Amino acid sequence: MSSRSQPWWHDAVCYQIYPRSFADSNGDGIGDLPGITAHLDHLEWLGVDVLWISPTFPSPNADWGYDVADYLGVHPDLGTLADLDALLAEADRRRIKVLLDLVPNHTSIEHPWFVDARSSRAATHRDWYVWADPGADGGPPNNWVSQFAGSAWELDPTPAPGEAPQMFLHNFLDSQADLNWWNEDVRGAFDEIFRFWFDRGVAGFRIDVAHMIVKDRELRDNPPATEADGILDQLRGQVALYNSNRPEVHDVHRRWRSIAESYDPPRLLVGETFVDRIAQVVPYYGAGDELGLAFNIPFLTTAFDVGALRAAVAETEATIPPGCAPVWTGSSHDVSRLPTRWAHGDRDATRAALMMLLTLRGAAFLYYGDELKMPDTDVPVDRMRDPVTIAMHAVVNRDAARTPMPWAPRPGAGFTDDGVEPWLPFGVVEACNVADQVVDADSTLHFTRDLIALRRSLPGLRDGAYEELPTSGALWAWQRGAAVVVALNLGDAPGALDGVAGTIRIGTSRGRDGERIKGTIVLGPWEGVVLETGS
Repeated sequence: MSSRSQPWWHDAVCYQIYPRSFADSNGDGIGDLPGITAHLDHLEWLGVDVLWISPTFPSPNADWGYDVADYLGVHPDLGTLADLDALLAEADRRRIKVLLDLVPNHTSIEHPWFVDARSSRAATHRDWYVWADPGADGGPPNNWVSQFAGSAWELDPTPAPGEAPQMFLHNFLDSQADLNWWNEDVRGAFDEIFRFWFDRGVAGFRIDVAHMIVKDRELRDNPPATEADGILDQLRGQVALYNSNRPEVHDVHRRWRSIAESYDPPRLLVGETFVDRIAQVVPYYGAGDELGLAFNIPFLTTAFDVGALRAAVAETEATIPPGCAPVWTGSSHDVSRLPTRWAHGDRDATRAALMMLLTLRGAAFLYYGDELKMPDTDVPVDRMRDPVTIAMHAVVNRDAARTPMPWAPRPGAGFTDDGVEPWLPFGVVEACNVADQVVDADSTLHFTRDLIALRRSLPGLRDGAYEELPTSGALWAWQRGAAVVVALNLGDAPGALDGVAGTIRIGTSRGRDGERIKGTIVLGPWEGVVLETGS
């Protein structure tokens, strides 16, 4: 199938930026939009197609932007609407599309909608949120638990005179009130939010917890989790049957897709579908009429083990609707970075992971710093900023993956001015930075750039189907189209793949680039190659 018949995102290389940590243009220790604009040349040189910027909207920052107080503005820490317009224009000049991060499940309790909603049961925006009377015992109306632990219900302590207090739903922090997506006015408001940003030139949205926005109308109790249920449900102690993955959510996604498709080129909707099983991800594509892309979180959280990864890819390929593209990613602002979580700091294993992500069929998402083999940062307790990390750092540390981008081995790391303390501490700047790697042809930065360029130049890597090849042990190999074979050794012992011939176009060990293979290729531990057959 020609790439011209596919949506523009079907093989896109996307790059996620956590804006507070990418580049600080004004010396306040916080990354900002002008800082991103000033470093677009890095993304153009790297070869990415799409830039996703994590939350940019005004927010009290209880959850660092995921508690929105205004969907039509820019947080002052990050800049202005004019700064965002300038970023969009400069990105477009480099043919880089820009996605923003939209949070439709909930708003900050400081959003004017909620301020009005809590003023009275008769308020205009009251039904824009999910309210319920307390249970007979004065406690929550049902057993739903927050994604951040504890009850998902909060008693509003300031009812209007003469009104009995009610509880509002918050599936995350108690300062993040869930919107009522059964309300047509809520749906209409978000229609206008989409159009506002699409008209401004935004290429689409990454949609936060896209699977959760619609809740059971009857607010029924969730059933208890069992050993047969997914790990997320087991951690919560209940199956999120009634406050997540509701069938009615697909109506909303189809409505959004209709708006996105009314633009030329069509806008992209990328769903954060944070579910336990691949079978739960696939329905969010619909029949190609819902989300354009849906994050494959079960793959992201899979152990870096050949059997587990191969099975996850096989299931995804077998179940995704025709004409739709899977999503592959190894790092994000919510999980440990892939060089730490998957590769345990090993350079070869990191490169094998990057080769996997960038050669599978579909869209690939890189997280800022992946191209440098940037590891997690050890953030001291007194420097932690994320509320989940502060409360649960013994088991969850999201701050470790959100620290500043290391641009150069000097004070301020090229991120901010010399002598300025960044909002989160620097990591291993001397050992991992752009300036040193850009002049080192054998660096992981150059490896990533060259791999992206090869992805663009080989038709099989752009449009070819995925076909798993027979292997044994820790070897995993697949064919893309008629003339590309990717082979990875995800183990500590050498392995051999028979029945292949051609030229190695790129290897995790760059000394093998250009090597001719005639029938058998031997791969060392944690080594990978992309082979052009028949060449």
